[in-house]
Amino acid sequence: MVDPGVLASKLASIRDATQRIREVLPAGAASLATDRDARAIVALNLLVAVQDAIDLAAHAIADAGRAVPGNYKALFDDLVARDVIEPSLGDRLAAACGLRNLIAHPYGRLDWTRVHEAASNGITDLEAFCAALSRPSAH
Repeated sequence: MVDPGVLASKLASIRDATQRIREVLPAGAASLATDRDARAIVALNLLVAVQDAIDLAAHAIADAGRAVPGNYKALFDDLVARDVIEPSLGDRLAAACGLRNLIAHPYGRLDWTRVHEAASNGITDLEAFCAALSRPSAH
């Protein structure tokens, strides 16, 4: 069984991060690109939320006695295979890991249109992930 303290802490962190994003996200990508404070808050909270989802997925897999995969996509594929999350959600969360990498390791300039899209629409995937992991059958 997934450690209830770890589960509660990670779920609360993801939910807090998505709420912070909602509170500051400008209506359009152009506004995000020019608002330094909003960029920082949105980018940091996307990073935190996706990282916590990764950590929680790995914890759930390890807790089930399975080997933790070596890449992000495989983490979410494992949860799909065990019917914890829907396949399309697993694919979107794996894709979100790519954006997380761009934020964490700035290889170049961030595409604020992509960040805005993730912050506008992708956070519902993080919330769906929280809901799925909150179900008793998920552990």
